[in-house]
Amino acid sequence: MKSYDLMIIGPATRDVNIDYTGVEDRSVGGAVTFCTPAARAAGAAVFAAVKAAPADRDVLDALGGDPADAALLPSAKTTLMRNEYFTADRERRNASCMAQSDPVLPEEIPAVPCRLYHLAGLLAGDFPPALLESLHSKGLLSADAQGFLRHNEGGTMRFHDWAEKLQYLPYLDFLKTDAAEAEILTGLTDRRAAAEQLHRWGAKEIVISHNSEMLAYDGTQFRTCPVKARNLSGRTGRGDTTFGAYLAMRMLGADMGEALLYATACVSLKMETPGAFRGTRADVEAYIREFYGE
Repeated sequence: MKSYDLMIIGPATRDVNIDYTGVEDRSVGGAVTFCTPAARAAGAAVFAAVKAAPADRDVLDALGGDPADAALLPSAKTTLMRNEYFTADRERRNASCMAQSDPVLPEEIPAVPCRLYHLAGLLAGDFPPALLESLHSKGLLSADAQGFLRHNEGGTMRFHDWAEKLQYLPYLDFLKTDAAEAEILTGLTDRRAAAEQLHRWGAKEIVISHNSEMLAYDGTQFRTCPVKARNLSGRTGRGDTTFGAYLAMRMLGADMGEALLYATACVSLKMETPGAFRGTRADVEAYIREFYGE
């Protein structure tokens, strides 16, 4: 049986995106949809476990790669999201949810050999505590904080602190947040201070995304890397692309600084084109030489 460096687990979405000019497009989205191609491009062996309704099986096509390296976890509904952007850089948006998929249950996780399990969630309720406990016993565990902080309240997205954070942060070998999520979790606006607090609470390695730079911390050292995208037409999926590439590089043996440089260059390149990252590792390495050569 084929073994994998990481398994990326989470719901796919049907997205309605409206840009600041009012132009609408419809696409497949979700953290798993952006994480998976970025991780595969780095050279990692990736399995994607995607929660969606069986009628929406075509969402797996958005992942690219070999269909044998993905599985649909059946749900009564596929998550439906609407994103309305108010600025050209897509930093300001209003997100709403018209439907949410069922939780991912421990018994649904495909029985394939895997070193790291990444919970690429969208909404609180995507991953019940029993899943964290089960996966923690199987191998390394990683999570995106969004899947525990963002709540669907009658279609409106609201962020609340993770009530069980002190219990489950110690389960996490890797944790990804953005700057706003880090503040919700810790109450701290300084990203370095927030990363230190999250580490004290038990998360072993933290990556915090920001529109200007990416930051990583492992309890002993900080690494930062500036975002150098020449335009932001592909802003959607920034954090997910970063973390997919980062986890892949860490699983392939890169140290924290090398992984962060690669991941930041990958997402900088990805943000210049809408959709998931469709380039290669060679494309990212060329981008590093051109824009990070100093």
